[in-house]
Amino acid sequence: MSTITIKDTQNPAILKFEMTDFITKNQSFEFKNIDEAQNSPLAQQLFYLPFVKTVFISGNFIAIERFSIVEWDDVKEAVAEQIEAFIANGGQIILQSETGNKKIAITIYAESTPNPAVLKFVANKMLTTKTAEFKNIDEAAPSPLAKELFKFPYVKEVFMDENYISITKFNSVEWLEISNDIRSFIKEYIENGNVILDETLLVTAPKNEKQAISNFDSLDVTSQKIINILEEYVKPAVQADGGNILFDSYDEAEKRVKVVLQGACSGCPSSTFTLKNGIENILKDMLHDADIKVEAINA
Repeated sequence: MSTITIKDTQNPAILKFEMTDFITKNQSFEFKNIDEAQNSPLAQQLFYLPFVKTVFISGNFIAIERFSIVEWDDVKEAVAEQIEAFIANGGQIILQSETGNKKIAITIYAESTPNPAVLKFVANKMLTTKTAEFKNIDEAAPSPLAKELFKFPYVKEVFMDENYISITKFNSVEWLEISNDIRSFIKEYIENGNVILDETLLVTAPKNEKQAISNFDSLDVTSQKIINILEEYVKPAVQADGGNILFDSYDEAEKRVKVVLQGACSGCPSSTFTLKNGIENILKDMLHDADIKVEAINA
């Protein structure tokens, strides 16, 4: 029987069920309902659970998005057992013979961000359950797509999160000249079923570890409150602009909060200033402490 590890994602509605072995070969699949899941007997079975909204299969994991009628804590163990039993009984996760060269229907559109050097390419499907940022091609080993994007001479950085990819360009070109080429390339790459991101190869940075569920309880109470405020009130707006924000540290003596900016927010003086002051005002108000200071760090 397969051993399944249950893991949280940045989206509280989505849970990952990781296997010890890979279950797909260089392909990712997303199913929104039982009719779309004809090539996945496992996904079809999961859709009989009334709270299952979306099933995403890639690499060594199955990610499930739930409807709000239940909480994951109430059902996640039962879902893991059902997946294990299905596999143990010889059930097929993906009918490989059915998929063949069939293309994945995908729509990609470009969206501007507060950073003029960054454009956000948004897909109509989930691309990853983890945030990933690559500053150069050497860092991009976990993402074959990012490695291909770095082969464009004007691509400086690549940032991925949920259903979008933010790309930072060099100043030698204008977006008007290159945006259609990048959009078309990403669309064709995903439609052909190529691997976007191997999440098992991502190395967790220390700053990310501080927000991991396993380490959250070891932080001081104020740091925990700050993380919760950032997650609930700040991060959604930042993600909408093609970026991300991470808690780095809190110095109680100086009342100083350090946050890390990624994606479109990284390296943009105007957005850094606005974001810093916006966060500062939110934290001062919600922590009832007028002495709170925020220092924004570019990743």
